[in-house]
Amino acid sequence: MNQSATAEFDPKRARVLDGAMRVFLNYGFARTTMDDIARAAEMSRPALYLLFRNKTDIFRAIAQSMLDQSAETTRAELDADRPFAERMMAAIDKSFIAMMGLISGSAHGAELLDMKNSLACDIAASWREGMRTRLAAAIGREALRLGVDLPSQGLSAEALADLLLDGLEGIKMRIAAPDLQREAARGLVRAIERAIRP
Repeated sequence: MNQSATAEFDPKRARVLDGAMRVFLNYGFARTTMDDIARAAEMSRPALYLLFRNKTDIFRAIAQSMLDQSAETTRAELDADRPFAERMMAAIDKSFIAMMGLISGSAHGAELLDMKNSLACDIAASWREGMRTRLAAAIGREALRLGVDLPSQGLSAEALADLLLDGLEGIKMRIAAPDLQREAARGLVRAIERAIRP
C-alpha cells in the first residue's frame, strides 16, 4: 500500500503529513527538524518516529500524497461531461497550477522543488507517466470522437500529451503568477485542440 493511501486511513499519519507540509513551507526542508514536525503534528518525537524514520520519509510521503491527489483530480476532470478544452483546462488548473501555487507561494518553494527532484524523483516520474497516460487517453478519445486519424497527420495522442506536459513544465519554470500560468496553459490547450480538429 502506498503511503498516501495509508494516510487516508491513519489520522495520526495524516496529521504528521499536514503538519510537516506547513513546517516545510515555513522553514524549508533543510532547516526543519523532526522536533518541528512533531510539534506541528501535536505529538511527541518518539511517537513521530514510530510512524516515520526521518524527515526524508515524511517528505516523500507528502510528495506521494500530493501527486496521488493531483492524479485523481485529473482523472475526475478529464472524465467530466464538458467540452474537451474545458476538461483539459480544469485538469491542468486543479491538478498542476494549484499544486504548484501552494509550493511556489512559499519563500522556500525553490528549495522544496529541488528536494522533490533529489528525494522524490521516482515518485514524480511515476506521476508524470500516469498523467501522460490520462492526457493521451483524453486526447485520443476526442480525436476518435471527431473522426481524426492522428497517425495520418504524423501525430499521436501520446506525443501530444508529452507536448502538453513539457509545455506545462516550461510554463512553471518561466512564469510565477498563477493567472499568467493559466493564460499560457490555455494557449497550449488550444494548440492541442487544433491538432485534433478535422
